[in-house]
Amino acid sequence: MSSKGRPYRTLVVEGFEVLVGRGDEDNDHLTFDVAEPRDLWLHVAGGTPGSHVIVRNPDGVDIPKSVVEIAAAIAAWYSKARAARTVEVHICRAGDVKKQRGAPAGLVEISRYKSLRVHPSLPAKQADG
Repeated sequence: MSSKGRPYRTLVVEGFEVLVGRGDEDNDHLTFDVAEPRDLWLHVAGGTPGSHVIVRNPDGVDIPKSVVEIAAAIAAWYSKARAARTVEVHICRAGDVKKQRGAPAGLVEISRYKSLRVHPSLPAKQADG
């Protein structure tokens, strides 16, 4: 599936669709208009600018740890922390992401999240850029 012309990139990781925002407004659209509450949401920690990453979960299954790790590495890659050796990434359900009234595009608050340290990278084989 091509993502040209869309406000997000689309990759497929072990059969799971992974969506990556392209900018602040696109991150908001992806997180609040495209993602479903049970999808997984990922973003680099510490207020570092970066893309919102969504792992689609239409069947509500437990997403394999390997998929979560790859998606976290993708989130780190599409952030200002790309050059770092390891990056902390926050992970939560998309339903646990909220936006304060009047907050700038791309700025969100999360609850009930976990963290994972990963090396920023893209999967060797990706659907498109």
